[in-house]
Amino acid sequence: MARDLEIVLLRSFLTAVRAGSISRAATALGHTQPALSQQLRKLESVVGRPLLHRSPSGVAPTRAGEELLPYAERILSLSAQALTETGRALTGHCGVGLLEDLAASQLPQALADLARLHPGATLEVLSVSSAAMREAYDAGRVHLVLDEVPDVPGPPRWTVRRPLVWAIGQGVDVAADPLPVVLFSNTCAWRTSVVETLDRTDRRWRVAFESNSLVGVLAALRAGLGVAALMPGNLEPAMACHDADALPALPDVELGLARHPRTEGDPLIDAVETALRRTI
Repeated sequence: MARDLEIVLLRSFLTAVRAGSISRAATALGHTQPALSQQLRKLESVVGRPLLHRSPSGVAPTRAGEELLPYAERILSLSAQALTETGRALTGHCGVGLLEDLAASQLPQALADLARLHPGATLEVLSVSSAAMREAYDAGRVHLVLDEVPDVPGPPRWTVRRPLVWAIGQGVDVAADPLPVVLFSNTCAWRTSVVETLDRTDRRWRVAFESNSLVGVLAALRAGLGVAALMPGNLEPAMACHDADALPALPDVELGLARHPRTEGDPLIDAVETALRRTI
């Protein structure tokens, strides 16, 4: 008999990972904790591998869970888009500005899926500096910008907080003194909050490598130069930190979406904004 991934089970899994806790996920979904736990066990039975590390402090995805995560996000996003957009052909151009760390995650795939549903529409994704993004936004090339709240080029229509997680470079000893850290070199709220978190600990640390791009940071991690703070969607399975107490808890990142005022009422921009909000 063929095995199917039920959407309700994937939604339970995705919510548990995002919440970091089965009890918080159960509250968000309106389920009891035992009912949600049963759904998660059923999904693990279908997949044939454990998907979550369970501990008193919460839950975190296993390697199998990390591998399933992007598929779960895409399946849920496609389901929502299909229900909303089927039978409505959209045309035109929509430019989307994304923080590089989001551009490397599942958001571009969600936009590509939306474009496939509407072959008459053209979607463009830009990931550039804040100054260049502001210029593209003011010129009307970019209609939607999803970035850290201080960097969006206008009042955010909505905001969301997303967690940061520690990524461990190959062979790095997290007990090293001082702790080698890989940082983004651009001055931003993200870097500042990570540095402040490290400074509040009793541990010594040092900057082992800096880069102004996600590609550079990931390369340093693969080379085993240190540890770094990443968004969960960019964490490679081999970089996962399975000891929650080994490193200090990281702050959330507050993201916001700005929409160009001249696009109000545009059905394509509406659909893209909805897709972004659902995916993130």
